[in-house]
Amino acid sequence: MKIVLLCAVYLFVFQSIAAFAGSPVLPKGYLSWQKSDRKIETDKKSLFYGIHYMYADKKAMQGYGAGNKFPEGSRIVVEFFNIKGNTGDDGSKNMVVLMQKDKKRKETGGWLFAGFGADGKASGIDPVKNCFDCHQKEAAQKDYVISTIKDFKH
Repeated sequence: MKIVLLCAVYLFVFQSIAAFAGSPVLPKGYLSWQKSDRKIETDKKSLFYGIHYMYADKKAMQGYGAGNKFPEGSRIVVEFFNIKGNTGDDGSKNMVVLMQKDKKRKETGGWLFAGFGADGKASGIDPVKNCFDCHQKEAAQKDYVISTIKDFKH
């Protein structure tokens, strides 16, 4: 009986660790990556209403430079902020998203999509419905990345 119980505990712990290890996390230090120009979406019906900034790591910047042909492992992080009153200034952060080039993610065009709250904790969004559907419509010819190198020209 003790052996069965011990095996069950080990199985539970192993599955918990495996599930946790598979959960995407925000990359540490992304704020030091190449930052895009400020983008503003004023359509209140848009999922992306507000102000946002993109951060691209070195691999992603190579992909942008190659006409949106991104190498494996490229990472792009987008921070979304509310619009502060009628000023047009950055308000509070409301969402962060991550795209990471991962050829194993066939159902999302070779990209991992992950969403996070302002606190950096996973939001549990559906990456196909909430991310890839739009990227497929808007940017299928640009490796599913809507932004381009022009977004990083200051």
